[in-house]
Amino acid sequence: MIPRSAVTWHTAPRENTAWQQALASAIRDPHELLAALDLPDSMLPAARAAAERFGLCVPRGYLERMERGNPHDPLLLQVLPGAAELVDTPAFAGDPVGDLQAMTRPGLLHKYHGRVLLVTTAACAVHCRYCFRRDFPYAQANAGAASWRQALDYIGADPSISEVILSGGDPLSLSDRRLSALAEALAAIAHVRRLRIHTRQPIVLPERVDAALLAWLRASPLQTVVVVHANHPREIDARVAAALDRLRGAGLTLFNQAVLLRGVNDDADTLAALSEALFDSGVVPYYLHLLDRVRGAAHFEVEESRARELVDALRNRLPGYLVPRLVREQPGRPAKTLREASAGEPSPPRG
Repeated sequence: MIPRSAVTWHTAPRENTAWQQALASAIRDPHELLAALDLPDSMLPAARAAAERFGLCVPRGYLERMERGNPHDPLLLQVLPGAAELVDTPAFAGDPVGDLQAMTRPGLLHKYHGRVLLVTTAACAVHCRYCFRRDFPYAQANAGAASWRQALDYIGADPSISEVILSGGDPLSLSDRRLSALAEALAAIAHVRRLRIHTRQPIVLPERVDAALLAWLRASPLQTVVVVHANHPREIDARVAAALDRLRGAGLTLFNQAVLLRGVNDDADTLAALSEALFDSGVVPYYLHLLDRVRGAAHFEVEESRARELVDALRNRLPGYLVPRLVREQPGRPAKTLREASAGEPSPPRG
């Protein structure tokens, strides 16, 4: 059991930092997004209709990396609502990876041996149109600080749990005040050794990697892994590279999880350039996910046979440590399923 004094996220003054201001000014109106990129008004009705189902959110710094006048820009395709999202496709569902059946406490998912995942918040800095939690019932799951006590008690009672994964939404949408208090509470559990943070914010909102974030990350006694999410090499500009360098300088281990997306990164040149850009910034290209079949995202799916061809092509042109593992997450499985391993080839670490 963790002493209740270890969790004190309501006592510190409220923050108002540069990253929070940048997040508050993110574009949420499809008309503003299209106008900023010199795209035709004819795209607006479909964008508005899809945004009614799953809202638009794009930081302005991420928008600056897009090509004006190009409706097929690979960064734009990841965030622009469109008519394809409104098509009902068989086998595409609201909970494609079995999150709800794995929830043992409000917001706490226990799928795999030795580790649990805490859905810390519904908030994200960007709304990716292929998001596998776009239909997740955050209110029903009670994701957030008010329910963390139940999660902490569950973790503390299970000595097999050595790693806690913070997810969301995006956990870095929370203030450093709350995050540092949560990290302290987790560090007070003797059998928890590692903290893993899954976040897209260093990629889409690099301002988030500021001195306050780095301070509590450095101070944590837990081994800390940050898993970022970049899908295209153009997402990694100079500001993002600097943010990743700051994280690495704080002694953190950095991995990337990408999603294979039709029209975005489904070619070997793009994937190879992504791996090179990531490694140049101190990030290991860890996983390449086949699309989670969430409702509204079928237009992004790449056939598994094509995905295998792409990974084979990467093996022929990159050193092995730059080739991400092709995986699919399937409900009820004890780990992510490796999709490209040959017979007799040892399985890599899974998570």
